[in-house]
Amino acid sequence: MAVHVRIPTTLRTLTGGEKALSVEGETVGAVLDAVEAAHPGVRERILDAEGNVQRFVNLFVDDDDVRFLQGLDTPVPDGAELAIMQAVAGG
Repeated sequence: MAVHVRIPTTLRTLTGGEKALSVEGETVGAVLDAVEAAHPGVRERILDAEGNVQRFVNLFVDDDDVRFLQGLDTPVPDGAELAIMQAVAGG
């Protein structure tokens, strides 16, 4: 199952400048494992020491925030897009 992963600018140094990747995975966690296998260091920038999504990182399967779904166990359909985005705050 191919999944399109959008890589934010801050992680592109780890992906050789790639803006997007195509990897296999049935869940968000499996997709992140595949990205990590191809580009070591990415996962530790997305997940904390306990394996949870960092609070300043948002993950979207198509347009749905995985925090409001099943987290890393959220299914990723074939052809879906996983967007990795930094949370933005300001005032």
